[in-house]
Amino acid sequence: MDITYSVKRSSKRTKITITVERDREVVVHAPSHATDEAIARIVEAKRHWIYEKTRHSRKYAERPHPPGKELVNGESALYLGRNYRIEIVDEETECIRFDQRFLMPASSVLHRQGAMREWYVAQAKKRILPRVAKQARELGVSFGQARIVDNRYRWGSCTVRNNINLNWRLIKAPIFAIDYVIAHELAHLLEPNHTPRFWNIVKTQVPNMDRARDWLKENGQLLEEEV
Repeated sequence: MDITYSVKRSSKRTKITITVERDREVVVHAPSHATDEAIARIVEAKRHWIYEKTRHSRKYAERPHPPGKELVNGESALYLGRNYRIEIVDEETECIRFDQRFLMPASSVLHRQGAMREWYVAQAKKRILPRVAKQARELGVSFGQARIVDNRYRWGSCTVRNNINLNWRLIKAPIFAIDYVIAHELAHLLEPNHTPRFWNIVKTQVPNMDRARDWLKENGQLLEEEV
């Protein structure tokens, strides 16, 4: 099997690492001085791992996008791992409210995806970002910035400038899964590669790491669905 991959070089990197994005793209992150031959050797050594990652059926399954779906009372949307009913209410405001159910103004129904996304992003900033700071203190690491971003194919990332980026869609997942993604990215500040030491760091921070990984593998598509 030939492996097609792209290379992203940075003067701040000291090691060659490989990521497989959620669209199956293989990306090699390498120091500026890394030669093409050295990169090719690393890719070849990781051939089996790359093959397993790109063949993950649940992670990469195509999601249905029914056209022209009409929103009606009683449908539901995910928030922190649970489905909550959507209730269309006759209110002048266009802001969605949450009270153990989503209260969506009738004026927002036509652009519901944008309204729900705006609500989710606001909640992600409010609920997730403080957990990044808390875990960083517990791990004894410092980071540049923590941001909520729109990244269709990754739950989180740790940049070469030590910034932590987290997908806003994570706010739909249960807290234990969110904490796992946070711990995963912060652990990269201590160990850049997915070595046994790396996974020990994550598991020490999140003892139910395996449960969280399994939840994201099985339910990742649900987080990506639009209302």
